[in-house]
Amino acid sequence: MATAGRELLEGLVPPGTGVAIVAPCGHAGLDPAGVERGVALLESLGCRVRNFYDHAQRYQRFGATDERRAAQLMEAAADPEIEVIMGLRGSYGMSRILPALDIPALAASGKLLVGYSDFTALQCCLLAQSGYAGFQGPMLSGDFGAESPDWAALATFWRTLTSPQVVVHNYEGQAAADRAANGDRRTDPMSPVLKCAGKLWGGNLAMMAHMVGHPQFPPIEGGILFLEDVNEHPFRVERMILQLEQAGVLARQKAVLLGDFSAYRLAEIDNGYDFTEMLAFLRERIATPIVTGLPFGHVRDLVTLPLGAHAELDARGAEGFTLTLSDYPTLARR
Repeated sequence: MATAGRELLEGLVPPGTGVAIVAPCGHAGLDPAGVERGVALLESLGCRVRNFYDHAQRYQRFGATDERRAAQLMEAAADPEIEVIMGLRGSYGMSRILPALDIPALAASGKLLVGYSDFTALQCCLLAQSGYAGFQGPMLSGDFGAESPDWAALATFWRTLTSPQVVVHNYEGQAAADRAANGDRRTDPMSPVLKCAGKLWGGNLAMMAHMVGHPQFPPIEGGILFLEDVNEHPFRVERMILQLEQAGVLARQKAVLLGDFSAYRLAEIDNGYDFTEMLAFLRERIATPIVTGLPFGHVRDLVTLPLGAHAELDARGAEGFTLTLSDYPTLARR
């Protein structure tokens, strides 16, 4: 594991933090060694790690059988030595086990749940149950267990988990050579100017659209909804956002904040229809302001977002934005 930049983490991790690694979604894929690297890194930072994942027990495309994956979450929640429950990875599988989970017990456990992508389904239920749902942020396999971790992202993670307030800025890095400045990574030229405040919530767009109609879909009013996705063509992004709009979700929000939408491929049949055109159509159709440039999604340099936090958005159009987050559960510094 490359260690240049590791010094950014010094002093950020409360010594002895109990971290459980669970795999309620996919297994470790083609890099099971990343699990060992991630656990070793956490332990080197002073964490006490309880790893529930056993690569030999993976089942089909999942981290284990449905019964075992649900049990991992409940066992981690019941362990008094655990403070943070971190997902191995996303992929798919959470929807299969939601009925087997004791959502009130998970919410009452006080554990800080960390994950994104497929974890959005569980976090919706927790948000509806208690008003807080942990954090969307780095996970074990692709982040802490990467051969070359993004140390700045990991530092942001620990700083967010231990600070009563954090400020997130729009993405200011360079887009890849094959990607235009069209809002699927950077703030686009037509991003609106506004100031608003509300509860921060959201996550993976496919999972948010999937959860509409679920009895534990959060009934958030006056919130700031963030969305991201990967491997979704602009027409699919449009379709899922329209699902949220037609279900009445977007009309109840003060703003929609778009993160990273990457790894899709346009084709000749698109005939000029791309992310920019899709975004222009949505802005004409939907009254809720749509702000772009959130540095979050299926990317290495992601920020960490506390679900249920009080959020104050100061969007300055094409110049970007600041998002100030406060009033969320944190780890106690020792």
